[in-house]
Amino acid sequence: MKLFAAFLALTLAWLPTAQAKDPEVEMFDISQTVIKMALADGVTWDAASEAMMSKAAELNMKLVGRQNVGKELQARGIASPNLEIFQFCDPEDAMKMVAFNTIYAAYMPCRIALVEDNNKKNWLLMLNLDMLINAFSLPAELQAIAIGVNGEMLSILTAGATGNF
Repeated sequence: MKLFAAFLALTLAWLPTAQAKDPEVEMFDISQTVIKMALADGVTWDAASEAMMSKAAELNMKLVGRQNVGKELQARGIASPNLEIFQFCDPEDAMKMVAFNTIYAAYMPCRIALVEDNNKKNWLLMLNLDMLINAFSLPAELQAIAIGVNGEMLSILTAGATGNF
């Protein structure tokens, strides 16, 4: 019994120092992770789409996917606001980034969402690529590619929002 009491005393004395400290938790405002731009007055959904497609072609950014989520839901008889997702990529640049670190594949292709909010206002949204560019140390060539892709995506976004290409 004395042995058990000694063991229990040692165990209890050890527990407070062995317990893990509360983990450090960082919270972010999710709105900081995206760039959100309203369509200018008079720019229609179709004009925004056409302007983005034209600007992407001009910049040699390939449209690799397009999902009209709103129309799909409406076709199923589900009331839905408009939502369309455009996916762009430069395949050569994509492979260079993934060859450096496969984690970059999770961020591809680059997406722009055209969204109608609850007030019937149309918005364009894309991932804030500056966060990724600044989060990792990249070799100079890849840094230049990342900055270039970011600029191209911002040009596509702006073309859609203004209806100009």
